[in-house]
Amino acid sequence: MYKEIPPYSIANQQLSIQQKVGQLFMLAVFINDTEEAVQEMEQIIQKHHIGALCFFHSRASAATNFEGKKAVLHNEKSYDRLKDLIARYQNAVKYPLLIAMDAEWGLAMRIENTPQYPYAITLGAIQNNDELIFEVGQQIGLDCREAGIHWNLAPVVDINSNPENPVIGYRSFGDDKVQVCAKAEAYVKGMKSAGILNSIKHFPGHGDTATDSHLGLPVIDKSLAELKENELFPFQELIQKGVDSVMVGHLLLPQLDDKEPSTTSFKIITELLRKEMRFEGVIISDALNMHAVSRKYPEKGKLEATVFAAGMDMLCFSENPLEGIEMISNTASENRIEESFKRIWQLKENVFVKEKNVQRNSTENASQLNRVLAQNTITELYTSSELVQQIKNSSFLNLSLAVEEKNIFSKHLEEAYGQKKWELTTHLSTVKKKLNTHQNVVLALFPPAVKPKNQFGFDAELLAFIQQLITEKNVLIYLFGNPYVLDILKLTSSSNVVEVYQDYVEFQEEAFLHFKGASIAQGRLPIKLKFAQL
Repeated sequence: MYKEIPPYSIANQQLSIQQKVGQLFMLAVFINDTEEAVQEMEQIIQKHHIGALCFFHSRASAATNFEGKKAVLHNEKSYDRLKDLIARYQNAVKYPLLIAMDAEWGLAMRIENTPQYPYAITLGAIQNNDELIFEVGQQIGLDCREAGIHWNLAPVVDINSNPENPVIGYRSFGDDKVQVCAKAEAYVKGMKSAGILNSIKHFPGHGDTATDSHLGLPVIDKSLAELKENELFPFQELIQKGVDSVMVGHLLLPQLDDKEPSTTSFKIITELLRKEMRFEGVIISDALNMHAVSRKYPEKGKLEATVFAAGMDMLCFSENPLEGIEMISNTASENRIEESFKRIWQLKENVFVKEKNVQRNSTENASQLNRVLAQNTITELYTSSELVQQIKNSSFLNLSLAVEEKNIFSKHLEEAYGQKKWELTTHLSTVKKKLNTHQNVVLALFPPAVKPKNQFGFDAELLAFIQQLITEKNVLIYLFGNPYVLDILKLTSSSNVVEVYQDYVEFQEEAFLHFKGASIAQGRLPIKLKFAQL
């Protein structure tokens, strides 16, 4: 049970200015932190009246370990630990905390052994069935509620128009603004039905960049008219239909503000988002520890004060909250502080006072839903259906590039068709000999990484071999990963691909049924690829 929360009219009188400022901070907490760190956080949130916490896996996870130099230790009991920590932190404060998490594809984005749903790019392949995306949003919302999470910092509504984007890519519903908007709306409605707060991100649009804002400051050199035509479209549409919060990304838009990045820009946050686009809800920052902005402000508290002065309501992942609270309290007007405090408190009233009666949809669990999603997303990219049938009906070579224990698809091919599976990472020399007597190949590709950095993690020799194989043989590819991988394979005008998107068991099993001809591919590629233009 949560502690009682007074209505805003009473809270506004009870809390001091400095306590109200504390409510505007969302501190980062880590599921796999030390007991010493947990106790320290309990003291901070209690003493400084912190308003919200955002949970991350560990201090070695991607949210803090940008260069990937620290090993992430897995904890099979992270979920139980999360619930215990939420209870402890809630018990430490006078007023209940808003608990947030990035759960774009479910709690599994941060926690082991929890339900994982498809990436946004996979959902982008669904055609004329946004009810399924509503179900994903609802299921994620229900999972969040069960864990004690109130605020899912999702969905991403960036339009991913740059294939080299290192940080959005698979997290976007696609490169078509209308489809991105429609699918994001369905996802938001699903979460709302479960009583979970949302946050559309990363305003004003992080899709058209090849820079990772964790590491540097991306530049979007477009006019306001151009942004309204594309990047801002989903934000404006969803604002008009009602969203709880908008997350501002770390981006430099020189045609809008040639001095300040979006996170610290009064022109972008207050004049554009608040006034021109008429957003009345909570504006939340992207993580303030990210190098795109954190390195510009060596003075502790200065970044937080600057972000707040630009128009931000909630400050996420501040590394210097104590100095930030003090500096904002001393420099901002009382009216400005109370504006943001009121917005945050109204979110709390929405969570802690208003009961939500959730009507669960027909799909009962994650596995069932994932199977239905697989049936609706698998996408054929054929240049010759006749050649595909020729390959399937032949004594094809059953090849794969995968983590062996995860590759169910190739095992099914071996069992059903008698074609022994050959894993390229361990049997490359044997495969090269086999190719002397085989013209037809079925290749199951499980990319080592989901992001485009370093060729999606492919070994250079193996990637060169696959490219040569595609040129010289009749190859049917089943890709269990990011479709942008196809642009590095050097596909030809006669290449044939089945894009499966995910490597989940349910997706692999549905891919096998598709190979057998027992199911029809219903998805459509949500992005433009070089291969599709051949």
